Amino acid sequence: MFSLFWENVRIALDSIKSQLLRTILTIVIIGIGIWALVGILSAVAALENTISGNFASMGSNTFNIQQYEFTVQTRNSGEREKINPIISYNDVREFTDNYTYPFTKTSLSFIGTTAAEVKYGSEKTDPEVRIYGVNENYLENTGTEVDRGRNFTIFDVQNNNKVCLIGSDFVKNLFENEDPINKTISIRGVKFKIVGLLESKGSSFGNNQDLKVLIPVQVARGIFTQPNINYNISVKVDDKQMMEAAQDEAIITFRNIRGLNPVEENNFGIERSDDLINRISMITGYLEAAAWIISIITILGSSIALMNIMLVSVTERTREIGVRKAMGAKRSTISTQFFMETIVIGQFGSILGIILGVLTGFAFAKIFDFEFTLPWTAMIWATIITFIVAVIAGSYPAAKAARLDPIESLRYE
Repeated sequence: MFSLFWENVRIALDSIKSQLLRTILTIVIIGIGIWALVGILSAVAALENTISGNFASMGSNTFNIQQYEFTVQTRNSGEREKINPIISYNDVREFTDNYTYPFTKTSLSFIGTTAAEVKYGSEKTDPEVRIYGVNENYLENTGTEVDRGRNFTIFDVQNNNKVCLIGSDFVKNLFENEDPINKTISIRGVKFKIVGLLESKGSSFGNNQDLKVLIPVQVARGIFTQPNINYNISVKVDDKQMMEAAQDEAIITFRNIRGLNPVEENNFGIERSDDLINRISMITGYLEAAAWIISIITILGSSIALMNIMLVSVTERTREIGVRKAMGAKRSTISTQFFMETIVIGQFGSILGIILGVLTGFAFAKIFDFEFTLPWTAMIWATIITFIVAVIAGSYPAAKAARLDPIESLRYE
């Protein structure tokens, strides 16, 4: 049985070699469909893993108060339906003074600049460092860990101490072969003592999260004095069961700060980290559905091409079929031979598409600094789909070859 199987495989490969150009074109068509499926799913998986990982590190018991919701309603002209005021320093100060819900921690932060130059001795970085003004709860609320050193204390923030936490990339840029802890760096002429080195978090959409400096919020306000600074408030609840009540209390507190009456809508946004993860999953779900639709349409076209090439092959090899039948070959043997050819062509196309798809996903992840993982599910489905397509596409040509009359086939020129 196995000898017959390998004999059919050998005959299939010989047949493929004899019509190499048509076979290559069919393999490429099949490969493009699989490439679309595996490539898009690889890129989507890399995107989802990176973004979900970033938000998941914040924990499902954290919510933010910000200028807008994650989604903003728009008019037909594309303009915002409502312009919310920024979250000002007075807003965040009043919130921290008045929000007293038990078992919660409130963090404040703002971006001072995204183009700072950091100096250490005679060395300096490129002007691309992000400087954040934060309080002592920022690291815990954002899921950021300290690799070496310590976090800010409440005394650092209240006493405006010139201390800072730096991202892991500074070890390569400024402190090669040196321990950065307790070293002094300069930002806009202000000297800061490094008290902590942050763990690496990688990059998202070209935003390097390891090339940043965190300084106490009041010190940052003294250095970065541009108008209309927009602050972010993050609240972490120790017990997730208290999340809804803590969130409602925060909304009431902030509405009072904004002076809103009961019938007015919120002029600020509130977002939970798990809500963002769910929305991201929904968006990536749409992208995955699009990948399946594109690949199925392409594979449908490739199945038609595969059927055509096999019908042509049956016609060209009519005399060969007649000879094999005259020598005692059964109908099942003839049909199996042509089935084997379609399956071999289909699997070659599958292998080509999987390789191109994985390379595309890997390149996408490298370009945007995403976390790449092999799309095993997509690869398995690609193999199954091409097998099914090959069986369907080869059914009619195989049946036609098996039904040929050996006498008429031997007369065929």
